[in-house]
Amino acid sequence: MPAIPSSPTLARQFALAVVTRLRAAGQEAFWAGGCVRDELLGRVPADFDVATSALPELVRSLFGRHRTLTIGAAFGVVTVIGPPGAGHVEVTTFRTDADSSDGRRPTAVTFSTARDDAQRRDFTINGLFFDPIAGDVHDYVDGRADLAAGIIRAIGVPTLRFGEDHLRMLRAVRFAASFDFAIDTATEAAIVQMAPLVASVSPERIAAELRAMVSRPGRQRALELLEKTGLATAALGELAPLDSAGTAAWRTAGIIVASLEQPNLSATLAILAENAGREKLRQIAKRLRLSNREARTADWLAAAITELGGMAGEHLQSRQWSQVQPWLADGNAALLCDVLRARATGGRGSAEAAAWLRTQAARPRDEIDPAPLVAGNDLLAAGIPAGKVMGALLVRLRALQLDAQLSTREQAIAWAQANRLP
Repeated sequence: MPAIPSSPTLARQFALAVVTRLRAAGQEAFWAGGCVRDELLGRVPADFDVATSALPELVRSLFGRHRTLTIGAAFGVVTVIGPPGAGHVEVTTFRTDADSSDGRRPTAVTFSTARDDAQRRDFTINGLFFDPIAGDVHDYVDGRADLAAGIIRAIGVPTLRFGEDHLRMLRAVRFAASFDFAIDTATEAAIVQMAPLVASVSPERIAAELRAMVSRPGRQRALELLEKTGLATAALGELAPLDSAGTAAWRTAGIIVASLEQPNLSATLAILAENAGREKLRQIAKRLRLSNREARTADWLAAAITELGGMAGEHLQSRQWSQVQPWLADGNAALLCDVLRARATGGRGSAEAAAWLRTQAARPRDEIDPAPLVAGNDLLAAGIPAGKVMGALLVRLRALQLDAQLSTREQAIAWAQANRLP
């Protein structure tokens, strides 16, 4: 995947320079796809792609072999490495694609024209070309009209587009939710018909689309569209609603996810898993091949919701500090506070309890998680052998310290000696 530019200005300048060099060599060259869409919507493109009549070998010779990557050259794609801060630009030769055998990649490509190249792309709003030198838009698929009308429409026959790459169905949902666009009727019908095919897409690609959906504005609508089209079952089967009660809970979860200040996939899965349970959550984390960190965070949040999410404010505040402190001492404490606040917004849990936890989490670190009074070596020196007995004593001593029943090392050792198990 091309490097994301750190400077939008440098990325734009570099993308213009790529087009300029290709033009100087007598080739057609345009900005293509999402960067054109974003330009026309008044957004800052995340990166730039270029479509050209130049064949891959010519692209390499123009930009140099040390500044180009040819991983996708068989499909006409050469990545041109930009200067620091500018990211990379994918330069793709105009092409038509043969049928896909795996629901992802064409079996072969034929280099062709800009008009033909536009026809192979996914949605009309992504099938536009822009000449950054003349300032002209080349539209062979009526993409500008759909941009103006706010419509996500597959290019050509929707079932053919989704048959070429099943992930496009999830992309349709992401674009509709992110831009607050409607999905064209025929396009949506094809998604409903073909939704089960998403299950055959690689887990990593599904997870990447889900991350993009739930981390951006429009995530509530994204979850609604996943449920409406059947894609929830295909992509998030373990957590998908099975009946009307499940659908109502899913929609409530969407309200909660929309309220998150720190939205991410781990928090979303933990919220969706409230009815399905942690075992189902672990199953989906494994199936989607989430990183260890993402999976652990989701499971930890689900456990915290079970432990703290149903408590009223006064009940939570009356708990011993040693029962609350482990949650707030964790590196994900701020995310947990955000999740509990959002749950209260959605009618689950207590706003008072969530506010109290957030206040506690804002305390200085040495107050939330003070250094233990004693360690294993201290107990060994006091004549307590290593093993389960020592482990149990250390846990208990920590709780007594947090609850202000012990305050010095000497008190802790004396308590351990008096209460050691036989």
